[in-house]
Order: sequence, then structure tokens, then C-alpha cells
Amino acid sequence: MSMTEGPRVLPDGREEQAVDAMEAGRGKRGNGRFQQLRDRWNNLPRAVQWAWLLIVVALAYALPYLNFFPLSTAPGNDWALACFSMAVYALIAIGLNVVVGYAGLLDLGYVAFFAVGSYTAAMLTSPDSPFLKIPYLWTIPVAIAVTMTFGIILGVPTLRLRGDYLAIVTLGFGEIVRILATIIPAMKGQVGFQNVGHPPGENANGVPIFSNSNGVPWYWLTITVIIVILLLVGNLERSRVGRAWVAIREDEDAAEIMGVPTFKYKVWAFAIGAGVGGLSGALFAGQVGFVNNQKFDVQTSILFLAAVVLGGAGNKVGAMLGGAIVAYIPLRFTVIADYKYLIFGIALVLIMIFRSQGLFPARQKLLAYGRHAYRLVTDAAKRRPTTATGATPAVSGGALDEGSLDGDGAKGGAR
Repeated sequence: MSMTEGPRVLPDGREEQAVDAMEAGRGKRGNGRFQQLRDRWNNLPRAVQWAWLLIVVALAYALPYLNFFPLSTAPGNDWALACFSMAVYALIAIGLNVVVGYAGLLDLGYVAFFAVGSYTAAMLTSPDSPFLKIPYLWTIPVAIAVTMTFGIILGVPTLRLRGDYLAIVTLGFGEIVRILATIIPAMKGQVGFQNVGHPPGENANGVPIFSNSNGVPWYWLTITVIIVILLLVGNLERSRVGRAWVAIREDEDAAEIMGVPTFKYKVWAFAIGAGVGGLSGALFAGQVGFVNNQKFDVQTSILFLAAVVLGGAGNKVGAMLGGAIVAYIPLRFTVIADYKYLIFGIALVLIMIFRSQGLFPARQKLLAYGRHAYRLVTDAAKRRPTTATGATPAVSGGALDEGSLDGDGAKGGAR
């Protein structure tokens, strides 16, 4: 078709063949078996999917007791504490995925929100802090609120920037938080805060249930939080806000032309991502029991971003698994832990070459809906009764062209 003809309906059955060919090509690009498994999963009834998910959740809660070779990190690292570290990184990756994966905003200073959440929990529960003391569980909503406020403070003046400029600004913000923790006397720099609070409860022998050396209850608490966050983020992803984020990620100018208030939704992404980061920081501070300025450097922030890219930006489950992998490998192979940044750097290069969208890429749902709508309309056109002359009534406007319907589907989703 030439560039001047405009869109037209393919004659006979060629439109169906064209769609099938595109889906077959997409299946090949989706890496064969993995794509087939994904298609089989999507074709299962909803009740069957939930049954399988319940089994996965049960296995997740039982993970601290699956302490056997080759899964276990013992004897180099306690397996239950390693499970908690994996869960915390998974939660961090879910929050960062809202910013990077959904809204397409490159944030290199996400560790700042993690630090703010940790310091909030420490300064409100540690005996080393001169501030008001409150129960540890109350510090979790406080940490979420404080970090969301920081996210808005950072987002309002900077989110009109894009790409590399936004990345540099967020990187600087992460370093500013670390430097402030060093130079402000109340934040105690390298000395830090000891004996950070923890949830209440004691065993029969008087030992706290949520002790620093017992990773199982901390892991169960974090897994429960992850499930709640996944449900909330999943509903948000399917809402108008999620569709707006996808539109901004794909083409911010086009989204703004179509009426999407891009700046507002970008600030929302920053605030929600920051809140999840603060929540993970509060959990981390409670388990470790010690917070200082040495835990929140640029390398850690890059590791968070690597988790999202490794798992699959835009896929909350992929980001979660990427975070768990990033935390697990250095703990499993303690001998090579000093080379973790080199290892993940090589892994990211290989993934970008062979699987550029990550291990578990996000599905292009808007385009898939466009193809589905195209198929429905073309089927209806073929079923129309013929006229007295034996010809099928023409479809005006060439609206059945697949490209135009894909575009309309995407634009409709963005609205």
C-alpha cells in the first residue's frame, strides 16, 4: 500500500491471515516456551488462576523452611534472614517499578526514599534519638506519609524534566539525603541509631518474636505487606491512572495532546513509589535494628534499578522477582559477593542483548486490545448480508485498518 492511498480493508480472508501472522511473529519474539506458558495461563479460568496463586502464596510463606541445597544460603548466611532481604528488595523493586516501569521516569536516586523511611522509623523508636517515641507499628504509616511528602517535594520542581536530565536530578537528590544524614547532628552520621524498635510480642522464654536474629516473622510480615501492595498496584495499573502512566511512558507529548494531565500523573507516580520505598525502609530498619548514613549510597540505588530492569520494567511480578534475585545471588555465593556489581552489570548487558525487556516483560495490553477489536470488527463485516448485486456493502473511512485501530485502542486506553 502506498503512502497516499490511506488505510483500506484487506480483501477476502487476508485480514485474518495478517493478524495471525503478526501474533505468530509476536510469539516467536516472546521466546517460545515462555510465551506459550503465558498464553496458557491467560486462557485459564479466573478461579483456576486464583487456585494456583494460593499455592504460590503458600510456598512463599513456607520459603524460610525450605532450607536445603542448592537453595539455602547457609552456612555463609542465615537462610531466614536471607529470605527477609529478598522480600525487602522485592518490595523496593515494586515501588520503583511504579516510577520507572509504569510512568517511564528514570529515577537513579530511589535509595533516598528508602533512607527517609529508615530514618523515620529509627528517629521515632530508637533510645538514641531525642525525638518523640511512638510504637514501631505506628512508624510505618508515618514513614509512608513522610516519604510521599518528600516524593512530592522532589517531583513538583523536577518532573518537567525528562530523560537524562531527570536521572541526574534524582541522582543528586539521593546524594543530598545521604550528605544531610552526615552533617546534621540530630541524624548522627556514621554513629547512627541503635536499638531501633520492632513489633510487639514475646515468646514463652521472654525473647521478642521480632528479634534481629529471627528472620522468619520479619519475612512473613514483609510477604504480607508485598501481597497487599501487589493487590493495590494491580488495581491501580488497571485504572485510569495506570492507563495514563502507560500513555506517558510510551509518548508523553502524544498523551498530553490527547488530554492526559501528564504532570499530575507523574507526581502521583513519584509519590506512590516513594511511599512504597519508605515502607520498605521502615521494615529494614526494624529488622536490622541499626541505621546510619553508610547504608544508602549510589551503588545501592543502582542495584535497585538493576532489579527492575532485570525482572522486567512495567511488570510488577517481574520486578518483584528481579529484586529477589538481586538480593539472593550475593547471599548465596558469598565468595563472589564483592563482585556483585560486576556480575549484575554483565547480566544486564546480556539481558539487553538477548531479552531487552527483561526476564518477565510487560505485555502490551493496549495494542493487544486493538488487535482484538480489529478482529471483531472484520468478522462482523464478513458476516454482513450482501446487496442485491451480490457485493458486500463497503465500509467507509477505512476504519478497519489494523494500524488505525491499534492506535485508537492505545489512545482510548490513555484517556
